[in-house]
Amino acid sequence: MTRTAGRKPTLAVVGATGAVGTVMLGILSQREDVWGEIRLIASPRSAGKKLRVRGEDLTVIALSEKAFNGVDVAMFDVPDEVSKEWAPIAAAQGAIAVDNSGAFRMDPDVPLVVPEVNPDAVRHRPRGIISNPNCTTLTMMDALGALHARWGLTALVVASYQAASGAGQPGVDRLYDELEVVAGDRTLGTVAGDVRRAVVDKLGEDSPFPAPLALNVVPWAGSARDGGWTSEELKVRNESRKILGIPDLKVSATCVRVPVVTTHALAVHATFTKPVSVDEARQALVQAPSVVVMDDPAAGNFPTPADVVGADPTFVGRIRQAMDFPNTLEMFVCGDNLRKGAALNTAQIAELLAKELSA
Repeated sequence: MTRTAGRKPTLAVVGATGAVGTVMLGILSQREDVWGEIRLIASPRSAGKKLRVRGEDLTVIALSEKAFNGVDVAMFDVPDEVSKEWAPIAAAQGAIAVDNSGAFRMDPDVPLVVPEVNPDAVRHRPRGIISNPNCTTLTMMDALGALHARWGLTALVVASYQAASGAGQPGVDRLYDELEVVAGDRTLGTVAGDVRRAVVDKLGEDSPFPAPLALNVVPWAGSARDGGWTSEELKVRNESRKILGIPDLKVSATCVRVPVVTTHALAVHATFTKPVSVDEARQALVQAPSVVVMDDPAAGNFPTPADVVGADPTFVGRIRQAMDFPNTLEMFVCGDNLRKGAALNTAQIAELLAKELSA
């Protein structure tokens, strides 16, 4: 495809009517206007809907090969199987596909990009596809990237506290429904199994979660993998290695679902090659462009999901020197899993491409 010099690139948003797609449209309206035409694409059942972007009502068109004609960059927020089929089609039509699914993340010919950490990786895209990391990995990656650049990360132990929205709209709906069931009954949570019985009696057993989430935490996110691990836990390991360029990084993760609507949190135990003090680490994080440090526990100042939801940066607090582990820091990290964890990072990757295409 030949582009006209000086023309702003054309952007397609595939999956524009989904949960992350909706957030994406808001982000496009808030950030610098680097795009010419914005084209909204979704499944045929959503075609014809009107959605507002940058003050203009745009009509959603059905996903088809023809829909990518003239598109320079296509951002995908669709299930893995849809991306697997349609991202290569978009690339064959001349678009660069930026994919938010897990379909291509570990493909050696597809870069996995966090613009604050490895922006140059966008230029190596032999398949015409760039992947956006999993939201859990992304929650901590800005902070870890800043620390790794100075002290060299060698090992990572993570416990995640993942919001219901990580399971999509069905997860959010289930959490709210469960909260309605348990609200006002102060006897619940005092006898083993009473919350489960109350929730199942009212709502049935069909749920995105393997146990009730209201008044509870569930030590399971993702699908089962060998050895008792989950897909989410393996994503944290594999994606951290690829983004940071440390193929032998030692990683162990336990992913837990908590009764929070949106914004993931992680307790991070990070070990480095070189000695690093808390003050040095805090200063490096303060200087990182997309990190906000909230770290005054004596004043009750540390990040929580309820306090940072809807914001773009990564929030870091509870920074401590590990008592029994040399060169190791402990920290608590929060990030909105629908913004930086999905839509925002995708938009930032697309903006890197827009700059490249406009050069």
